[in-house]
Amino acid sequence: MPHPSPKKQPSLFIPHGGGPCFFMDWPQTWDHMAAFLRGLAGSLPQKPDAIVVVSGHWEEQSVTVTSGLHPNLIYDYYGFPPHTYALQYPAPGNPALAQRVRMLLEDAGIASAENAQRGFDHGVFIPFMLAFPQADIPIVELSLQADLDPAAHLAIGAALAPLRANNVLIVSTGLSYHNLSHFMNGSPLTDQPAKEFDAWLTRTVCAPPPERTLGLVQWAQAPGARVCHPREEHLLPLMVAAGAAGQDHGQQIYSDTVLGKALSGYRFG
Repeated sequence: MPHPSPKKQPSLFIPHGGGPCFFMDWPQTWDHMAAFLRGLAGSLPQKPDAIVVVSGHWEEQSVTVTSGLHPNLIYDYYGFPPHTYALQYPAPGNPALAQRVRMLLEDAGIASAENAQRGFDHGVFIPFMLAFPQADIPIVELSLQADLDPAAHLAIGAALAPLRANNVLIVSTGLSYHNLSHFMNGSPLTDQPAKEFDAWLTRTVCAPPPERTLGLVQWAQAPGARVCHPREEHLLPLMVAAGAAGQDHGQQIYSDTVLGKALSGYRFG
C-alpha cells in the first residue's frame, strides 16, 4: 500500500529569545517562551525532511544560503557565562536543498549567493535546541538582504513557498519587539507602545493576504513601530515567513510579555 503524501508544512515566525537566555539562571523571564518552543515540533503536521531558517542575525548584500554539510555554531552573543559558549547543536546542512533554494530564487529573478563555510548563528541554534532537540533535521540558513526592504523579503518568501509542499519547514526567527536599550534596562515608558505595535502586528498578520502584504510593507507607519524597532532586522524575518504563506491565513500562536514588552509569534498554514 503506498504511503500517503506528506501534508504541506506551515511557515513560522518564532521568537529566539535574548542571547542564550534559555540556558541560564534567569528565573521565570523566559519560561513561557521556552515552553512554546518545546511544543513547536508537536504542532507540525509531520516531522519535516528539512528546515529553511531565516534569522535576524545574518545580513548580506545578496540573499545568501549556507551550503556546507556540517555547519559549525557561531556564538554571536557577548558577556554571557562561559558554559553558554560550549553549547552544541550538531544538525547537518543540506547542500542539495541550498541549491534548490538558489534555483527558486533565480526563477523569481532574485540574486543569491552561497556560503559553504558559514555556520548557524544563535538565532538558529538557541531556539532550535528547544524546538528540535534531536538535531537530526537538516538545516539551511538563509540571510536577510542588507537593504532590509520589506517588499523584497516578502518576495524572497514567496519564491520559497513551493518548498512547503515538499515537507520543508520554513522558519523565521527574530523578535516582534527589539529595542535592546529599553528591553534590558526595564524602561516602562515603552511598554504601551510595545503593546500597541503588537496589537497592530497581530491584526495585520491575521488579515486577508492582500491586506496583510500591504500592511507589512508599510510596517514602519504602525503605532509604536520605530520605538519597538529602531532597526528592523529582527522583524524582517517575519516578512519572509509571510511571503512564503501564499494565500494561507496567519494566526498568532505565541503571545507573551517579557520584561514588560509584548511579544508574539505567528504561523501561516
